[in-house]
Amino acid sequence: MARPVPLGTRAQIQRTVEFKHTLTAHHDKLPPVLTTPDMIGWMEFACYLATEPFCEGDETTVGTAIHVRHLAPTGIGSVVTAEAELERIEGRFHIFKVTARDDHQVLGDGHVHRAFVSFSKFVEKKGVKK
Repeated sequence: MARPVPLGTRAQIQRTVEFKHTLTAHHDKLPPVLTTPDMIGWMEFACYLATEPFCEGDETTVGTAIHVRHLAPTGIGSVVTAEAELERIEGRFHIFKVTARDDHQVLGDGHVHRAFVSFSKFVEKKGVKK
């Protein structure tokens, strides 16, 4: 069983936007700006990092819900900081307030929900192959 995660627990990551993170990488008629899925992935990873010190045994956390707004574009070479802060706990769900920003603006904000699971039981139950 995971150790309790205190409200306010936080983590952040920084990533530099590369071509592979842009809309143009998916289709050349789209602009070379950070994709929403990449931004959300960075937010989710910050949530994971915040919970990771509280995992015991083979525990990990998995995402269960994402409610995010993508507010502004940013392009190749921009450094993006994604931050997660545990805002509340509802039953087994840990709900993080998340933001992503570059040097000039907030790119996105919202909430990501995560739950602690046993890695081995989760992959076995879901038929996931390593």
